[in-house]
Amino acid sequence: MAFTQNLDKEKKMHQKSRFPYLLLAVTLIFAFVLSACQPAATPTPEPAAPVEAPTEAPKPTEPPAEPTAVPEPEVGSPEHPIKVLFVPSVDAQVIVSGGQVMADALNKATGMTFEVTVPTSYAATIEEMCASPKDTIGFIPALGYVFASELCGVDVSFKAVRRGFDVYWAQILVARDSDIKELKDLNGKKWGYTDPGSTSGYMVPLAMFQDMGITPGESVETGGHPQAVKAVYNGEVDFATTFFSPATKPEGEEPWKVGDDPEIPADKIESCALTEDKKSIVCDGWVVNDARGNIREEAPDVVQKVRILAISPAIPNDTLSFSPEFPAEIRAKIEAALVEFAKTEEWNNSIGNKDFYGWSGLNPAEDAEYDFVRKMVEAAGVKLEDLGK
Repeated sequence: MAFTQNLDKEKKMHQKSRFPYLLLAVTLIFAFVLSACQPAATPTPEPAAPVEAPTEAPKPTEPPAEPTAVPEPEVGSPEHPIKVLFVPSVDAQVIVSGGQVMADALNKATGMTFEVTVPTSYAATIEEMCASPKDTIGFIPALGYVFASELCGVDVSFKAVRRGFDVYWAQILVARDSDIKELKDLNGKKWGYTDPGSTSGYMVPLAMFQDMGITPGESVETGGHPQAVKAVYNGEVDFATTFFSPATKPEGEEPWKVGDDPEIPADKIESCALTEDKKSIVCDGWVVNDARGNIREEAPDVVQKVRILAISPAIPNDTLSFSPEFPAEIRAKIEAALVEFAKTEEWNNSIGNKDFYGWSGLNPAEDAEYDFVRKMVEAAGVKLEDLGK
C-alpha cells in the first residue's frame, strides 16, 4: 500500500513538473501562428548613394586667328590707279593720246595716278564702271549715263560744253544727190547707225522714228560716228545718224540758234575745203563742227557729198560721271583739278580737241537733267539689258 502511495505521489510530481513545458510549447505555437497572419514588414531601403555634380563640358577650341589682312592700296596710288574710261565714239588712238594728256595734268594737280582706258563699246564702258565701283571715272553720253545710273548708281558730275551749248543734237545724213527729201522718205531705207548704246547715233533717232511711224529697212551698226558718215559717203547705206554740232559762223555774224537751218548755206557748199593745218573744213568762213568733220582728211569733199536732212530735239550733253562708291574726298579733288585744267591750253590737246570729244568747257550737271533721256528710253521701250545688243 505504501508502494502504491509512493507511486501515486511520484506520478503527481511528474505531472506537476511537466506543466511548465507544455505551457511554453503552447505559447510558442500561438506566437508563431499569430506572426504568420500579419503582413510582411516593408524592407528598409538602402540609403541612396550621393549624386555627384556633372562634369562641365570642355569648352570648344578657339578657332585660329585669321591672318592679318593686307590693306588694299589707296585709290589713286600707283598700285591702285584711278581708271579713266572713254567711250569709243572717235578714233581710239586719238582718245588714248589725248586722254593721257588729261591723266598727266590730273596727276600733276592731285598727285594721284590715272590710267586711261577705251573699252570696246558703250556697253562695255558702263559695265566696267559698275564692276569697279570705287575707282572709275567715265566720259559717257547721256543715254549711257541713264543706263549706268539705273544699273549701279553711277553719279553725274559735269556735262560737256561745246561752242557755248551744254546740249547737243542727233543729225540724219543722206547723200547730197539722194532722193530722200523728208523724214517720211526714210521708210524702208537702209540705216547706218553708230552703236546701240549711242544717244545721238542710235537711241534718239530710234525714238524719233517710232514717234513718227517711220520704219527703216535694213539696219547696220557702223561702229562709230566717223564710220557712219563714211557709210553714207561711200554709198553703203541710204542714211546714217550721228551727232550734230552747229557750224561756227564768221566773226560778226549772229551765232547759230535753235530753229536755224542746221546745214551750211547752199551757196557756200562748193567752197568747203580742208584748211592747211588740216584741223577743219571751212566753207567761206563757216567752220563745220558736226560729225562730217571727223573724216575731213580722208574725204575733204564730204560736205559736197553728204548733207544734213534733219536734226533731233536737244539732248543733254555727254557727261563726266563717277562710279557709285567713288571716295567723296578724292572726287572733290579731281573735280577741282578738271575745272582748272579746262582753262589751260593743254585742254585743247586733250578732250577739247575736235578730233577727240570737242569739249570747249564743262558745266556742273544734276541727275534730274537726264530725266528727258529716261522718258525717251521708256517711250522707245528699251530695257537696260538691251544696251549693246
